[in-house]
Amino acid sequence: MDWTEISVEVGADRIDDAAAIANMTVPYGIYIEDYSTLEQEVLEIAHIDLIDEALLRQDRTKAKIHLYIDPEDNIGEAVQFLRERLTAAGIAYTIDQSSVKEDDWLNNWRKFFRPMPVGERLLINPSWFTDTDPKGRLILNIDPGLAFGTGKHETTRLCMEALERCVKGGEKVLDVGCGSGILGIAAVKLGAESAYGVDIDETAVRTANENAAVNGVKDRFTAVAGDLVEKVTGKYEIVVANIVADAIIALSDAVGDFMTQDAVYIVSGIIDTRADDVRQAVRDSFEIAEENTLGGWYCFVLRKKQEGRSMTTDH
Repeated sequence: MDWTEISVEVGADRIDDAAAIANMTVPYGIYIEDYSTLEQEVLEIAHIDLIDEALLRQDRTKAKIHLYIDPEDNIGEAVQFLRERLTAAGIAYTIDQSSVKEDDWLNNWRKFFRPMPVGERLLINPSWFTDTDPKGRLILNIDPGLAFGTGKHETTRLCMEALERCVKGGEKVLDVGCGSGILGIAAVKLGAESAYGVDIDETAVRTANENAAVNGVKDRFTAVAGDLVEKVTGKYEIVVANIVADAIIALSDAVGDFMTQDAVYIVSGIIDTRADDVRQAVRDSFEIAEENTLGGWYCFVLRKKQEGRSMTTDH
């Protein structure tokens, strides 16, 4: 059956706010066309200085978000949600929708992704690049597709960079809202003993487990469908949640039950306008060990509060 593609065009200066709303609309991936920093991104990521003329002709003042709606989901509800949230946020927008075959959708992603270094040690490599030189980095073979988490989004990059700093070797990692599984897989590649992912979306769980197999870590990474309280047991040295501010706030009371006393809790998916809300929600149970930002998004590394211990915050 055909899926529905919803295209939301906004001013390039509001793309981060609009993307945060779009990420709340569907549980799987979105992609963003934003040409406002085209030359800089091409040089940094692709390391070339020749850019297709068609790209150079794109309107730099506008950006477009593409979402895809499962044929079994309610398209009208998704569009209405977008309209209400965008209007409430004061974002001027236009919305178009069209039918697209699932195979065409998956292929559309390819033109937006290239091998991409993240942090100091990781390299995200789409499968259609078969001769990538990792230059000593750890390769994560992750394709864009049905689940959120390709490494291109700022929040995923922030979480992966935080994992680089936090994984010392031998940890058990819990990935809440695991999406494509990229964070759990990255943690294992970095030296964690194991990673366990949980996501309410069954498509994401299937994709995460497939990605674990492709990356040769299926014996150390497992994803299951369900919510945190129902599907998770035990204690973890590292918990990571790259979701949205409202979900992080909702989890703030329960997540500590799944953490060892000295565990770290890495949270992202937090647009800058919601950072204070998250700070307020976690302050009774957690201290902020790190606070990092990228492109208007925040990532906090939290630790359980302990008497007699004072934390410093890095920005």
